[in-house]
Amino acid sequence: MTSCSSAGGAARCRATHTEQFTSLQASKVAHHPCYSASGHHHYARMHLAVAPACNLQCNYCNRKYDCSNESRPGVVSELLMPEQAAAKARQVAAAIPQLSVVGIAGPGDPLANMGRTFNTLELLRNQLPDLKLCLSTNGLMLPDAVDRLLDVGVDHVTVTLNTLDPDEAARIYAWLWLDGERYTGREAGEMLLARQQEGIRRLTEKGVLVKINSVLIPGINDRSLLQVSEKAREWGAFLHNIMPLIARPEHGTVFGLNGQPEPDADFLAEVRGRCAVAMPQMSHCQQCRADAIGMLGEDRSQQFPLSALPAQPQPYLPLLHQRARLHASIASRGESDEPQACLVAVASSRGDVIDCHFGHVERFQIYSLSAAGVVLVNERFTPKYCHGSDDCAPADGDDRMAEMLALLSDVKAVFCARIGYAPWQKLEQHGIQPCVEGAWQSVHDVLSRWWQQHRQQMASDDREKGVA
Repeated sequence: MTSCSSAGGAARCRATHTEQFTSLQASKVAHHPCYSASGHHHYARMHLAVAPACNLQCNYCNRKYDCSNESRPGVVSELLMPEQAAAKARQVAAAIPQLSVVGIAGPGDPLANMGRTFNTLELLRNQLPDLKLCLSTNGLMLPDAVDRLLDVGVDHVTVTLNTLDPDEAARIYAWLWLDGERYTGREAGEMLLARQQEGIRRLTEKGVLVKINSVLIPGINDRSLLQVSEKAREWGAFLHNIMPLIARPEHGTVFGLNGQPEPDADFLAEVRGRCAVAMPQMSHCQQCRADAIGMLGEDRSQQFPLSALPAQPQPYLPLLHQRARLHASIASRGESDEPQACLVAVASSRGDVIDCHFGHVERFQIYSLSAAGVVLVNERFTPKYCHGSDDCAPADGDDRMAEMLALLSDVKAVFCARIGYAPWQKLEQHGIQPCVEGAWQSVHDVLSRWWQQHRQQMASDDREKGVA
């Protein structure tokens, strides 16, 4: 569904795409500024420039390093090593509490730099357990990376898919590099399209949210983007972001130097409207730099140079808990600030039912319970308490339990399918209520019932204290 209007001579088209999302998709994208049309007003993102190499030469791309005066994809001021990237992410998380997503988008292709990319993702997952991890790729190496992306907890992947026609692809890409060989023309296009399809399908089958980016190139792919929308939806992608070609001579791209025209706002709106019948369309993309930091529409990357990294990073857990309170307030429109409001943790593999054993959980969903209802705040990745049987007592269980207790120290209750006696006692000793009565039931229903009981109990306690 779309609604289009013209104002100030520029056509604008907005897709009411959230109406077409499932509830699980909507909750996953709500705090992702690059995926959510409303989330980008409240949440910040950070791109880490750790991937300099590329395996595909696009005729609209010219990667530039040590460049601070151009704002477009492929441009960065500083290339980072994985350890520098993790340290910088912690610095930004301390300075921008609205930060919700850390992604790798270049300046080359993240999956053409497997070592640097996955080293960075693993450091981020260990050091910033509450932030979403995101990745953008041309898709050429995606089939080889799906399992590793799942293992490190990447839930959001953007794939640039500009056409399904190998001959059009030959006009868009100069060459690709695969398994030590260089390919051009239609052959390269066929190889790329086959691997993009395979990678997208495998990701979506595993529950990863896949957004499709397409660069609108007048006279080349403008008539085929509807087919891209149709096929991408068939493959399981949930959102299509059609971006206008940037082709200015000063950028030094093939299209820029050859005079390839850029689409105007009216043409862009027309193509988006045509494709919206097949797939939800995104219209708030800012075509950010590969090192962008902050809210969409504001780039604060120049405020965080490597030279400004602190010698000792701040302890992260206080920042995590502070950000959870802020995000709860944003998501609940301030209702989470009421005295009875609280946070709870849920062990769920998909987010819809409570189905995970406490000792086996790899991530907790954190919910805010308040007058606004049951609102998902974020997720927190955690070290597994147990790697064996349901009743295991690992040798380092005390250390793992201490980490989990610290991670969950701001929640009132933990909801899971099962929990052992020892961790049950530990949670209670730290003022956290273990709850297993809702096993295999709807997360929303269980939390709603518990919240009503919690409020009644608090009211009763207040009356007993004479605070009625």
